[in-house]
Amino acid sequence: MVKFSYTILYVKNVTESIEFYEKAFGLKRKFITPENDYGELLSGDTAISFADVKLANSNLPGGFQQSIKGQKPFGIELGFTTENVEMVFTQAVELGAIPLEKMKIKPWGQAVAYIQDINGFLIEICSPMPDA
Repeated sequence: MVKFSYTILYVKNVTESIEFYEKAFGLKRKFITPENDYGELLSGDTAISFADVKLANSNLPGGFQQSIKGQKPFGIELGFTTENVEMVFTQAVELGAIPLEKMKIKPWGQAVAYIQDINGFLIEICSPMPDA
């Protein structure tokens, strides 16, 4: 049996990234290492983690493609649900996120908006899926 435990985002500043997610989305900090090179946020069963790019490079000697704010985002996203998509979208942008797509109502009734976080990672802010 395999369990999805966490997603790690490689960032230039772990503490700054965690603070952004705390303020923008109301997530709670689990911990940051004393070296400030790794940290986690509580987000339900699956943690959102951040690792300093230097730490990531030490784990992946072959390198990796770094996410950069303002460039085209990777083909993967973090999704956050909320009853107030517009408010969370606006709050994240005020804290330094880049707006990509303002809120739209999808044909199935879900409100969806997109931003890039302060590190360039793609985030979907959406309402819960309507009951089928």
